[in-house]
Amino acid sequence: MENIQLQVSGLIKRFGTETVLNGIDLSVRKGEVVVVLGPSGCGKSTLLRCMNGLEPKSAGTILLDGEEVTSDSKKIAQLRQKIGMVFQSYDLFPHKNIMDNITLAPVKVQKRSKKEVEQDAERLLKRVGLWEKRKAYPRELSGGQKQRVAIIRALCMNPEVMLFDEVTAALDPEMVREVLDVILELAESGMTMVIVTHEMQFARAIADRIIFLDNGKIVENSPPELFFTNPQTQRAKDFLQTFAYEKRRTAIN
Repeated sequence: MENIQLQVSGLIKRFGTETVLNGIDLSVRKGEVVVVLGPSGCGKSTLLRCMNGLEPKSAGTILLDGEEVTSDSKKIAQLRQKIGMVFQSYDLFPHKNIMDNITLAPVKVQKRSKKEVEQDAERLLKRVGLWEKRKAYPRELSGGQKQRVAIIRALCMNPEVMLFDEVTAALDPEMVREVLDVILELAESGMTMVIVTHEMQFARAIADRIIFLDNGKIVENSPPELFFTNPQTQRAKDFLQTFAYEKRRTAIN
């Protein structure tokens, strides 16, 4: 596979005696969008946290552009700047306005000029329709707006790869679309992304490849159309049938 940007090989992660990830091998090409699906507790979020060094791995290697990502590396702070991550919770500073939330890390960590960072923030906020909220505080924003700000904050660090961990899980259904539209636009711009989501229609629309995890292992690794129309394992079939049932139940109600 050519132009590999992120390489995970033999990744194992244990919490005490419990093995959460058990031999993960995954290659992500530059500009590729990989969506990770699977039941709760299968290791999806742990995989993302290992990818950017937030969670120390028990064994295996993770390489970004050929450099190892490891939590005890002297270069981990520098490497982590190249791998942006957005969580379910927005983690915005409540006592700082939106512009300050976005510009703090690039100025303090990357030592960039405040003027340059503010110009980037202005461009990105206008891109997602939030420029008029730049002086507002997180408490004054809706959940969807706060999540868009969290994405902009990560993008202002100029990452090479973006990781999204269930970024719509805490949102009301009406707010989900505005966040997913931002991620779709990032995909169209060529950003390399690894996305954990339970939004099946979104996964099918945005993914170049679907990774299905179960019990800490990759059970399926396939193009989205193949995964959604003809999954190769019974476990994946059962998983998709669950969502089909929930969709029908929602329609009835």
